[in-house]
Amino acid sequence: MNFNHQSKTCIEIDSAKIYYEELENPQKQPLIFLHGGFGNMEDFNGIIPLLKNEYRIIGIDSRGQGKSTLGEKGLTYARLEEDVRIIIEKLNLINSIIIGFSDGGIVGLRLASAKEISIEKLIVIGSTWHSKSLENSKHILGGITANSWKEKFPKTFEIYQRINPTSDFDKLTETIIPMWIDETESGQPNEKVEKITCPTLIVQGDKDFLVEKRHTLELSEKINDSNLANIPFCGHEVYVDQPELLMNIINQFLI
Repeated sequence: MNFNHQSKTCIEIDSAKIYYEELENPQKQPLIFLHGGFGNMEDFNGIIPLLKNEYRIIGIDSRGQGKSTLGEKGLTYARLEEDVRIIIEKLNLINSIIIGFSDGGIVGLRLASAKEISIEKLIVIGSTWHSKSLENSKHILGGITANSWKEKFPKTFEIYQRINPTSDFDKLTETIIPMWIDETESGQPNEKVEKITCPTLIVQGDKDFLVEKRHTLELSEKINDSNLANIPFCGHEVYVDQPELLMNIINQFLI
């Protein structure tokens, strides 16, 4: 069973409708998937069947992406964190496991740092954590336009156009790029990650051009109960390049 965007489940939060889906056993432990920028929950469909144990699987489309609407306010990581926290509280989820990729991982780190909800384990894949990690990538990210993204990742754009109820890719791009390069408190969790106490698995693709290994290593040193996995033969999207290897590690971590 995979995410398919056929449900009508959403929660209205601050002028936006945040879409989510649930799979598998509602009596099991919640396992929440948070996708990366310009993505959606279906991005994880290649690895969900590789989970060894049974969970109450929940996918959340980030504000403005997937089947979630953007609302009247711009995007920040703080806003996405708040959206996920509210959904977790509305669904009465206890001791959740969070798996976040890229932007989703940053949101996961912010949630675990804030300690406002119960998180049993956290898995972050290809995620930055500190504003200093933008040193080498800020010029790349800041130069992205709606047209350049559509030319390089046409499939991403086509999926967005198909499933988003209020699609406006130009507007989404105009608000997501500032979020990526935001160096304020609304952006990266920065030193707050030292407050994370739940077991954390940090995953990095060996050839990830957006996330430097030295910063990922430093993140693992900041979190007391952490495990670091540098996955060879893959770039930013580890779950696409090495799904079996990644899930072998994740399944061991979740035991």
